[in-house]
Amino acid sequence: MDGVDGWLQAIAASPWALLGMAVLVFADGFLVVIPGEAAVTTFGALAVSHGTPPLVGVVLVAAAAAFAGDACCYLVGRTVGVERWAWMRRPRVRAALDWARARLDRNAAVVLFTARFVPFARLAVNLAAGAARVAPARYLGVAAVAAFAWAAYQAVIGAIVAAVVPGGPVVAVVVSIVVAVGIGVGIDLVLARRAKRRVASRG
Repeated sequence: MDGVDGWLQAIAASPWALLGMAVLVFADGFLVVIPGEAAVTTFGALAVSHGTPPLVGVVLVAAAAAFAGDACCYLVGRTVGVERWAWMRRPRVRAALDWARARLDRNAAVVLFTARFVPFARLAVNLAAGAARVAPARYLGVAAVAAFAWAAYQAVIGAIVAAVVPGGPVVAVVVSIVVAVGIGVGIDLVLARRAKRRVASRG
């Protein structure tokens, strides 16, 4: 355990730590399998358990990376569209994009904000917002606020876990990752159930 703790401390103290986290968060905007949430939560826990990197720095860097990833995804939707590549035409992706377009037509600001907290919905909404040519000024403003709120939320989860869970940094990091992943899975399940209910009610 001491060896793992030393390894975590070395990571936390590394000048490249926040850059590595930023790369993961940015990539998470395009690939839902990238553990962006877990990375931010982990560094939030390390910020409390080791004192480095500073929690404010974790939030600001994660927010900037999340915003950049979302903006690039929006740009792809705006310039390339949502039908050019084969993966965009897969049934699940098409259904998600259709869902995103319908919601954007009704209340773009709310959908853009809330989608930041749901990995697959995040990708679909950002692509659809670009393809639907949501005004850049409107999109970027909402996306920036959503990215900051998401970063603060993820980092604070890790910080709270590190502050209240006994067992040292290793336990705090493990528990914070489990909590972050569990919340994400829970949100996905709730949304999936609601979608099935809507389909059943229409049928």
